[in-house]
Amino acid sequence: MINEKDWKQEQERLDQVIEKLQARIAELEPEVDGLRNQAGDIRKRFWEEVTVNTSTDEDFEETFYSIKQQEALLSERERSYRLRMQQWKSMNRLLQSPYFGRIDFLEDGLGFSEQVYIGVSSFVDSDGMNFLIYDWRTPIASMYYDYSPGAAVYDTPGGRVSGTMELKRQYQIREGELQNVFDTSLTIGDELLQQVLGRGGDSQMKSIVATIQKEQNAIIRDDNSRMLIVQGAAGSGKTSAALQRVAYLLYKHRERLKADQIVLFSPNPMFNSYVSTVLPELGEENMQQTTFQEYLEYGLGTALRPEDPFDQIEYVLTEQSTREYEARLNGIEYKASVAFLQALRNYAEWLGQEGMRFNSIRFRDRDLITVQQMEAQFYGYDRSIRLANRVAMLQEWLLKEVARLERKEREEVWVQEEMNYLDKEQYAAAYKELHKERGVFDFAEQYEEVQELLQGKSRRDEGDFDYAEREEELLRRMIVREHFKPLKRSVKKMLFLDMVGLYAQLFGNKDDYVAMTKETEVPEHWPDICEQTKGKLGQLELFYEDATPFLYLKELIEGVRTNTEVRHIFIDEGQDYSMFQYEFLKKLFPRARMTVLGDFGQAIFTQATELYGADSPLIRLYGESDTRLIRLVRSYRSTREIVEFTKSLLPGGKEIVPFERSGKKPLLSKAGSDEQLVARIAEDLAALQAAGYASIAVITKTAAESSEAYDLLIAQGCPPLRLVTKQTPTFEKGTLVIPAYLAKGVEFDAVLIYDASSRMYHRESERKLFYTACTRAMHRLLLYATGEWTRFIEVLDTSLYEVRQ
Repeated sequence: MINEKDWKQEQERLDQVIEKLQARIAELEPEVDGLRNQAGDIRKRFWEEVTVNTSTDEDFEETFYSIKQQEALLSERERSYRLRMQQWKSMNRLLQSPYFGRIDFLEDGLGFSEQVYIGVSSFVDSDGMNFLIYDWRTPIASMYYDYSPGAAVYDTPGGRVSGTMELKRQYQIREGELQNVFDTSLTIGDELLQQVLGRGGDSQMKSIVATIQKEQNAIIRDDNSRMLIVQGAAGSGKTSAALQRVAYLLYKHRERLKADQIVLFSPNPMFNSYVSTVLPELGEENMQQTTFQEYLEYGLGTALRPEDPFDQIEYVLTEQSTREYEARLNGIEYKASVAFLQALRNYAEWLGQEGMRFNSIRFRDRDLITVQQMEAQFYGYDRSIRLANRVAMLQEWLLKEVARLERKEREEVWVQEEMNYLDKEQYAAAYKELHKERGVFDFAEQYEEVQELLQGKSRRDEGDFDYAEREEELLRRMIVREHFKPLKRSVKKMLFLDMVGLYAQLFGNKDDYVAMTKETEVPEHWPDICEQTKGKLGQLELFYEDATPFLYLKELIEGVRTNTEVRHIFIDEGQDYSMFQYEFLKKLFPRARMTVLGDFGQAIFTQATELYGADSPLIRLYGESDTRLIRLVRSYRSTREIVEFTKSLLPGGKEIVPFERSGKKPLLSKAGSDEQLVARIAEDLAALQAAGYASIAVITKTAAESSEAYDLLIAQGCPPLRLVTKQTPTFEKGTLVIPAYLAKGVEFDAVLIYDASSRMYHRESERKLFYTACTRAMHRLLLYATGEWTRFIEVLDTSLYEVRQ
């Protein structure tokens, strides 16, 4: 803490800043209201101010420029309104807690030091020259996170500035009142960080700008790497740092980078709601948020239904006793591999020479264009032309053929039959087209003729124009055109390609696969893998592990539909993505930089990718020179006792460093029966709620176990519970029952592991799932079992936990 004199000076300074903020807000409010009203009035009167006259070219040009002028005026007013509104919101955010840090910096060569107060946004004095508060993203503010008092530097667009940091101070300000002030030599004093971390969990992630650590700041301000890999222990703040990174990028590159040019791939839809308030809290718009599953479903359309990753992991966790289990696991691993990626590339080359599969174009139960015709046309093109280009050439030929056959079809008997049953609207459409050709503009004559036409009569004009004959021709054209529209749409959508057949063709006997892909090695149980894959395709469904390869093959054949607008891709829980999926994303977003966040200790999916180390294939994606790896080993989420327990569950967990925040040791409770276990959990839930824990999770291994636990706890008379499933759209505070794999990325005040017995967690492949479940706890961790504990606990030092007697 600081002395009384310094406290008084700080309080006086805070009062002055708040007074100036209030004055600026008072100035902005009428401006905001006035601009809002002006924009609204212009919008309402838009057409009143414009005279529409298209009689002559000069009148049309005058009308065009009049509209453009009104549009520019409206755009300028709306832009001014948005700018003022943003300033007003920024001032109001600052009013509650204007700043959280201060450094006094003496620049080399200057005779005086500058006091730099740091907050969530900048605030300049009325003279426009004096910064009362610096935005945390400004270059000078970076020293607050990176240096202790002493020599310090920061980079600016004009070069590096060096000097001496003479003071580093931290503040807690609430509702405009000074609560605490700390002078520190650390990035952030332990006192303040302990207070922040000691608070209860919330339903949404909060900004961490006041507590950013030096290693997190390196993530936030990295502006050079095409691939930034963040390997962070559970609770190390990697996701929080990544969201502050988005805010930093939007601030630094605000002239050329917009929020909708950044995409976050989240582990599940619920996580999207959990992180949705961080950027608005910092005054920035949210980036695009999606899941990889949603992207797959969008790419596949309605033709095929992909399994989702949570159904896949449920299968892996629950179907060990089935005959086809080992084959499915082999298939998951192989289809996620770089080897299968290369196999598909080789397969595409083979298809350039033979083996393409097409769907005939059928009309009224007959083939208009046969598969054989398409094959002859396709393989008649120069075979040195890229596969996708030849497919585009075939598509162009098909559209021309369909147009030719459409003209021919007009003479068929069925067309005459349909003409006899046309409705009034169809006659009117033909009439309108007919009179365009004739140039008739007399309203009385048009009215008389249309009445005759609707009564089924026809008449002939004077001269050479045969009205009745032309009328019939137009009606025939109109009828056939409507029937051929779906055919044209299907060709434009490339439905003439038999994509299901092309993918299924891969899964035949080994010799054929080797011939098509040049891959000499196939996984174990290949015949079973083939049978499973083709069985799923026969139902117009895809295993999760097949969805990305199927889309990749589709892109190789049809041509890549790249998105060149997106500039940054963020992937959370990156260890759960396969290399195949990374390659696919790189191809889809060729101009985007990628930030991958993950923890291989939480790699619970079979297709997991190693994020760091010399053997990591991820580093090779963009090359070592364009890739940066940052490792976060300090865990901030949980108390020291919980971290010591959870890190001992992993073979390489010794490197994880707990933050010095003490609490109770994990508590192990063994029950004599399932009924006793449920009763004890119910008692503990009531006690935790009474103790003030607002965010509690009962974590199970699977969705089926969650559903069972929920029903049993409700029957036991538990306080209000909420069952979380893969369909749950939002994360909310309260007491939840949730499978471990859906709890990833989220934290809770207290976690209860519903069943930590050896019958539930016994395979080595389940170790990381168990670790993931336990690391969700911030303050309390309670584990339950009937029978023997899982071997992951049995081998631990008994000093790491307490046992309920």
